[in-house]
Amino acid sequence: MTELVSRSHDQPAGRTFPWIAEGMAFGGDYSPEQWAEEVWVEDVALMQRAGVNSVNLGVFSWGLLEVADGVFEWGWLDRILDLLHEGGIGVNLSTPTAAPPIWLLQTHPEIATVDENGVRTGQGGRLAWSPSSATFRRYALRMVRALAERYRDHPALRLWHVSNEIGNENSRCYSDETAVAWRAWLEAKYTTVDAVNDSWGSAFWGHHYTSFTQIEPPRFARASHNPGLLLDFDRFSSDALLGHYLAEREVLREVTPDIPVTTNFMIMSFTQVDDYGRWAEEVDVVANDHYTISSDPLRHSELSFSADRTRGIAKGDPWLLIEHSTSAVNWQTVNRAKEPGELTRNSLAHIARGADGALFFQWRMSTAGAEQFHSGIVTHAGADSKVFREVEALGAALKNLAPVVGSRVESARVAILFDHDSASAQSFGRMPSTLLTPQDLPKRLHRAFAARHIAVDVVPSTVDLSGYSLVVVPTLYLVSDEAAERIAEFARGGGHVVVSYFSGIVDESSRVREGGYPGAFRDLLQIRTDEFFPLFEDESVELDNGWTADLWTESLELRGATALASYRSGERQGVPALTRASVGTGTATYLASRPDDDAMLQFVDELAELASLPVIADADAGLELVRRVGADASFLFALNHTAGTLTVREGGTDLITGEEHGSTVTVPAGGAVVVMR
Repeated sequence: MTELVSRSHDQPAGRTFPWIAEGMAFGGDYSPEQWAEEVWVEDVALMQRAGVNSVNLGVFSWGLLEVADGVFEWGWLDRILDLLHEGGIGVNLSTPTAAPPIWLLQTHPEIATVDENGVRTGQGGRLAWSPSSATFRRYALRMVRALAERYRDHPALRLWHVSNEIGNENSRCYSDETAVAWRAWLEAKYTTVDAVNDSWGSAFWGHHYTSFTQIEPPRFARASHNPGLLLDFDRFSSDALLGHYLAEREVLREVTPDIPVTTNFMIMSFTQVDDYGRWAEEVDVVANDHYTISSDPLRHSELSFSADRTRGIAKGDPWLLIEHSTSAVNWQTVNRAKEPGELTRNSLAHIARGADGALFFQWRMSTAGAEQFHSGIVTHAGADSKVFREVEALGAALKNLAPVVGSRVESARVAILFDHDSASAQSFGRMPSTLLTPQDLPKRLHRAFAARHIAVDVVPSTVDLSGYSLVVVPTLYLVSDEAAERIAEFARGGGHVVVSYFSGIVDESSRVREGGYPGAFRDLLQIRTDEFFPLFEDESVELDNGWTADLWTESLELRGATALASYRSGERQGVPALTRASVGTGTATYLASRPDDDAMLQFVDELAELASLPVIADADAGLELVRRVGADASFLFALNHTAGTLTVREGGTDLITGEEHGSTVTVPAGGAVVVMR
């Protein structure tokens, strides 16, 4: 069996666990408590038919297990665990702390979160608990210990799944108990209140503190809070939630030291919840939830960016897609079903980019409750449905992909730097343009590299850059001195760096770097900007290299760099918009406006030539290509998101069909192949 090497930093080096399934993990969230027990037998039979080998169990079951304070009823969970084990299905058993039971919420309403207006969350939702609540922590850990001791030796148990999407609905709490924890966090970080004042620049608007007791969480105010305070509160909130995960994890490790532990992240480019780069150091395997936005025509591209970011946070190790949807979700403005083939392409795209399994929320669509129209494997129509037929086919394909398990995505020569701290800082305060978002340019660049079949890693700025040829720094608003120096050293050593507009603007305290923009990268790039001129939504500019660009312009002067292109239209005609400087034996390029799609492809082509970047494979435009490499074979994933037939000019065995191909492989419209050679 393939082994999982723990990536938790406090575990002995090289400690291993068996992988949670034979081959690719496949299945999803299962809520048998919503159904009569006669349905369970049908469910297990359908799971076997679909090739399911892994389910997440008990995610929201606290109130059905601990029916009153200290009164546990285990019978139904005993029976379903036994039934799943008899059916050959492994279980990722959840600590059910995402949803406190009604009796606990009514006995101790103080455990619930309080919003910025002072309103305490009532019963009826989920994740209502505050991570700073000592009372909630006490009850939660009692539940976790009871669960672990009950099932520590159950043969179905493969993985502990701590809580659920920690920080989703409870990412921020503003209660008095939270305020005490917040002040303690600040005192541990800064030691003195004068250091807080200096970091935040609290003299602005007279917000000078003379003691830690004066500092409050950023509750409702009629004007903007200090950006430094907001950034630190974001960091504190992530740490508080992580602290709860760690408390549950330690109980599980004490009782079941041989069972790996994880919790499900939410790494999607449209969410900014927790600092998962830090969290990833505390799980035995990175597990991620991902959902596409049905109204986004480029949703497959967003998926690929987020999957690459997940792999970057996992430091290249295989990870687990622990939740995604078979079809429609229930929380968007229009919840449109996935088109035929989209379910399979979505699943394979995650696997191509490093996942060793694909699990869905949920197994059977609920008939009641807040998520009754969220898709499942077994739909309201039953197993006689498009969705179930596609899941069956996917299950068969993933069984054939067992040789891929444990392999790693082929090393990329391009790194796109993306930091949680920077994205958070950019979302606070009043910015030059709210049209500029932290995710926009990174996604656009990632999409352009993918269109040219060039492999890319999406990694934090703390990563070792030595293995790359090209490092892209897109709208990295906040950057530390250390990271900026490592990027400069990379260029001096022969690497190629690309920095975009609105990068390097503030330091780690979210204080603007003085001396001209782009702050931390000004000397590296050998340019200086004294003023920004962001564009309105309907504005664009022409560059003298033939590009069209929008969103951003600035008043830039050369300080040693050379202009590769300048504005040809607009109020800044003749001002450099694309520059390059020689740095040691490398180069540093600055992009001062946002190229349109055609220009972005031209930009990537030029960078590929500059940095001598290889392509993943020779293939038609329109294919998404990723290669994973194992000890004895490589696996080329080719996904066709178009309505036409496309070709990969590489031979081998298609693991999905078993068909042998000579020098070319044809990928049908909306289809996928995985070529092993």
